[in-house]
Amino acid sequence: MDEKFATVGRTHPEVKNPATEVPVPNELRPITSEPFDYLPQKRDSRPPPLELHMGPVGPWATGRVNWGPLSGLTGIRPVVDKYSIHRYSESEWKYHNKELLEMVNKEQKRANLIDWNGRQCLEHSLTLIDKNQQENTKKLYHKELELHKRKTELEKAISDITEEIYYLEEEKRRIQQASKVLIIPESIANECIERRNDRMDVELIRDEVEEELTKEYSLCSQIRESFSSILKNVQRQLIDNRNAKQQLEFDWSDKKISHEIDTVNMSLNNRSNTPLFKPGSVYYPRNQTTPEYWEQFTEETVSKSESIRKKSIELRSIVDYILTNASRDLRTQADKVENALTDRIETTRNVIRRLENELKVTLRQIVDAEILKEKLKSGLRRLDTPIKLVQTRLDNRLSRPRVDNCRDEVHRGLMDEAKYTGESEAALRAELKQAEHSELRLIQIRGSLEREIIVKKKSLDIDVERIRNLRLYIPSATALSGR
Repeated sequence: MDEKFATVGRTHPEVKNPATEVPVPNELRPITSEPFDYLPQKRDSRPPPLELHMGPVGPWATGRVNWGPLSGLTGIRPVVDKYSIHRYSESEWKYHNKELLEMVNKEQKRANLIDWNGRQCLEHSLTLIDKNQQENTKKLYHKELELHKRKTELEKAISDITEEIYYLEEEKRRIQQASKVLIIPESIANECIERRNDRMDVELIRDEVEEELTKEYSLCSQIRESFSSILKNVQRQLIDNRNAKQQLEFDWSDKKISHEIDTVNMSLNNRSNTPLFKPGSVYYPRNQTTPEYWEQFTEETVSKSESIRKKSIELRSIVDYILTNASRDLRTQADKVENALTDRIETTRNVIRRLENELKVTLRQIVDAEILKEKLKSGLRRLDTPIKLVQTRLDNRLSRPRVDNCRDEVHRGLMDEAKYTGESEAALRAELKQAEHSELRLIQIRGSLEREIIVKKKSLDIDVERIRNLRLYIPSATALSGR
């Protein structure tokens, strides 16, 4: 306890203060020269001498009574008057008056001293109490300012972490939205691959479009895994953010209650009507904390929430980076697929045009082969008559008799004619056979060309009518980023 309060409620030493001592009347002052007649005189002796054998006193005495040495102390006189009873002598009465007046004077002086000490103690106590009350009011004022400062810091920290929770929830929503939108390009890539599996024969190749579609589908799978992983991190961070916000709100609630209590205490004074006696409140609770721990706790709470908020900001930047890169990569890959598909479609169209042209040429050649066949067959039919003629002539000449059947120039000429005619017939038949074989090959080629054109047109139809129209529904980069 403060030493200033050590004198409150105590009795000061009996030190006389002449300036404040109450004056005493003259009749009560000590006797110096002529004593009053109701006070002991010089001739009086007190106490009177004791007589062990006392005789009768005065003419009215009736005799001696039983008396002992203690009779003087008990106030019983040894001789009793016949007509009256007296217990004290006049000198005793005077001494009694003196003692009474001295006792009154002493008690008056003591009362004056007690009054002076009481007034000094009261003035000193009230001064110390007012001083301590003012000091404690100032301390309460500073404590109220400190509580307001801490409460303001906590309010700012709560506002920051609440704002961060909102932004992080927006990023979570973007990830979830991007995951939903990612289903579209993933399904489109998968369906494009499945539709291109419907190509026929040699068209079922692993071309550039197939490679880019496979890359796109693989990219969608990788992005989905990264979205799933970052979404789990965001959910854990949201839990940390909400826990930090809860700790800040708990501390802010405590600070608010303490601030209100100290504000009320600071507004109380001696003229207030609400103060009451609370004897059970004057003690130190066992669960009270130290001021150092009080400051450290708030600083640690704010510091922890700030570190969690910075971690959340870093995570948001990572989420934005992942979403931006994912949307950019998907759109880049989609553009590659579109370019490859455009090139493939153009190439297929060129091949179809070339095959159609070749088919037209082949058809014309088949027609020409038919015409040639007819001409060769007609030529062979025309050779029948010359062959018949030359053979008939030779046969007729072989019927010549004896010497006339000679190998003359006519016979040689007929033999040469028959030989040339036979060779011509053989040549025409060989040409006819080759024409028929060529026509057969041309017909086979026509079938191959027609089939190849049908196959390529089907591939073209898949790429144009199905793949290209399907890829028109590829989301934009903004939609892929979850915005």
